[in-house]
Amino acid sequence: MSATRYTYLGPAGTFTEAALRTLPEAGTRELTPVASVSAALDAVRAGNAAGAMVAIENSVDGAVTTTSDELINGSALMIYREVLLPISFALLVRPGTALGDVKTVTGHPVAQPQVRHWLASNLPDAQWESAASNAEGARLVQDGRYDAAVAGAFAAELYGLEVLSDEIQDAAAATTRFVLVGRPGRVSSATGWDKTSMVVWLPDDHPGALLELLQEFAVRGINLMRIESRPTGEGMGNYCFLIDCEGHLSERRVSEALMGLKRMCPQVRFLGSYPRADRGTAFPLRQGTSELDFANAADWLSRCLDGRGEL
Repeated sequence: MSATRYTYLGPAGTFTEAALRTLPEAGTRELTPVASVSAALDAVRAGNAAGAMVAIENSVDGAVTTTSDELINGSALMIYREVLLPISFALLVRPGTALGDVKTVTGHPVAQPQVRHWLASNLPDAQWESAASNAEGARLVQDGRYDAAVAGAFAAELYGLEVLSDEIQDAAAATTRFVLVGRPGRVSSATGWDKTSMVVWLPDDHPGALLELLQEFAVRGINLMRIESRPTGEGMGNYCFLIDCEGHLSERRVSEALMGLKRMCPQVRFLGSYPRADRGTAFPLRQGTSELDFANAADWLSRCLDGRGEL
């Protein structure tokens, strides 16, 4: 395995590269752009890269389904880090291009929903064509394939383009969540501010099936931060669920919740416990769900079993 290589959706100048470069270790790694999210993760699976930075969701359009499906299918991978990156889009054009000259616009499919209102107001007749990434769209504009690209303003200099209009995203606080993914390994130590991710397949389709799954978290006072359904491909109505919850696998409340899921579900894929990128307000632990509460309950049970009686 290349222990010094990280892959990311390229070419140079993507938001994924920008997210990857926020990691302290990025300066000591070989950062290799690839053509797709699948290619980035396949390099990790094949042992050609130690990690891959990929977008997993954004605050405007929700989940990046390509990443979700890659984590669900194929050989198992694990999330080791996450990055929250504020996203600001610009309209990039070749020098001398005016807004009235723009007849075709390109960019990553995930970018289009984040600028649709701006495009409708300013370029209502322009034709949108998807590109493999926003930076690839900028390169295609440089080559004369399209008139304009939706990308980060920082990509303009890389591809000899100009920023015709900046800050064109519809949501002022748009943010994309990226994750650093590697092959399964030892879980890093808890920081006290962690997140745990998993994929869960329901045992069968019956009334209350999803409620039963969610109760494994609720009764232990675990806050769910994200739940996303994805089709399993086994027919209409068959879904699995990607779940992010507060806490670390080493915490009793989290480990017991996952054991509960494993007992009732045919398949549970652990995707990792890792430090949270945000530093918001943590939900206070409910009474009976702290590590001390679990330890006291275990001690009480042990006393019941060996006849020592109550404390």
